[in-house]
Amino acid sequence: MRLFAAALPPEAAVDELAARVRRLRRLPDADRLRWTGRAGWHFTLAFYGEVPDTVLPGLHARLARAARRHEPFPLRLKGGGRFADRVVWAGADGGLPAMRKLADAANAAARRAGVEMTGHRAYTPHLTVARNRAGALDLRPFAEALADYEGDAWTVRELALVRSHLPAGGVPGEQPRYETVAAWPLGR
Repeated sequence: MRLFAAALPPEAAVDELAARVRRLRRLPDADRLRWTGRAGWHFTLAFYGEVPDTVLPGLHARLARAARRHEPFPLRLKGGGRFADRVVWAGADGGLPAMRKLADAANAAARRAGVEMTGHRAYTPHLTVARNRAGALDLRPFAEALADYEGDAWTVRELALVRSHLPAGGVPGEQPRYETVAAWPLGR
């Protein structure tokens, strides 16, 4: 099954961001982007890809241990940016050092459980709001429209293991579906 570890924003934070994204969707060329759905808004901490069922018990145990070793931390959606001209994202503010440590622990837990992890790159906390699949398109106006965004703060209290169900294909606008398969409270 295709899995990743995540911090999930509460519904109130999703509502706030949705209001800003509605404004972005009115910008020129917005119709050329594939906008992610609210149900897919999350902070990926570690991407695992396809994980064999035989590895799941060890992964669950190690993620539970990682969650216990990290205290809850404050977070808010703030600002935004782009990854080249491929992705538009909302940023984060607050307990970013704690979030990075939790991301590192989620990666280490998977490696120790036997998940094949391909390369490690520096963690950039972000929540993807749109992807460019249309070719050459300048995403700077979208990133600039998020630059002054600041949502209300909340506390990240759990580490979630999320399953990604990819679209079957062939249906325009079809989105992946995400299912939380397990979650562990942060702290002791």
